Amino acid sequence: MKSPALPLAALEAGLIVAWSSGFIGARLAADAGSVFLVLFWRFVIVSLVLLPLLIGAVRRGLTAKSLILQAVLGAFAMFGYLALGVKAIDLGVPAGTAALISALQPVATAALAGSILHERVNRLQWMGLALGLAGVSLAVGGSLGGAPLLAYVLSAASTLSLVTATIVAKAMPDSTPLLPSLAMQSIVAALLFAPLALLEGGMAPALDLRFIAAVAWFILFSTIGGYGLYWLCLRRSTATRVGSLIYLTPPVTMIWGWLMFSETITTAAVIGFFICIAGVFLTRPTTSVRRA
Repeated sequence: MKSPALPLAALEAGLIVAWSSGFIGARLAADAGSVFLVLFWRFVIVSLVLLPLLIGAVRRGLTAKSLILQAVLGAFAMFGYLALGVKAIDLGVPAGTAALISALQPVATAALAGSILHERVNRLQWMGLALGLAGVSLAVGGSLGGAPLLAYVLSAASTLSLVTATIVAKAMPDSTPLLPSLAMQSIVAALLFAPLALLEGGMAPALDLRFIAAVAWFILFSTIGGYGLYWLCLRRSTATRVGSLIYLTPPVTMIWGWLMFSETITTAAVIGFFICIAGVFLTRPTTSVRRA
């Protein structure tokens, strides 16, 4: 098998930038009206663009088992993670608190990786995970807010949904090419988002600049970039390592906000960012990982 064109470090850096773009996309979607409508059309368009590649993969022998696996990943990593997280914020969970709850994903992934995937998480890596969580806490400074208990349950379920997809993807290695994988995942996500968009007022796209910009942002940066790089990194590294990269997304999101919306970056955020970097550095796998 030929060596991948890009080193893992470059893929990880791209993942951090692309994954953090999703929070900016959520802000653009909120300005455009219905968030669920934007998410629905995001996945509809990705599905239509990538469908020929999926059909080609099926004709070349892509199995039903692989299609089912990608459908499960789409249901948990795309629909579950996004729908539950968006609804939690809609019910009043502060953005900072939502980021902190989401930052529990690396710890949960590491805990399950040891028992389910038999990945060895050593003491130094656990220290890195704890340090990363502390850095995120300092950077985002989330407060509990006055949201109902259900909102926090949904936020936690959103994080657990992504953890579930991560563990499933790592436990069931699959050779499906990336773009056909994203096509199948997006088809499932579009189907699941359709009733939510309908309940919010309809499924017809709002053809104005804000709506188009939000959908385009989600497609290019968050779907092709974010999810694509997430699965690529997961194929070449451990679940614990990939999960730890999520620690860097809240601080990087603040940089996105500063560049695009002139939002203030606090001293605490800068300090937290460097603490996160130290934590992620400590989570480097001590053994090589088989490449998919």
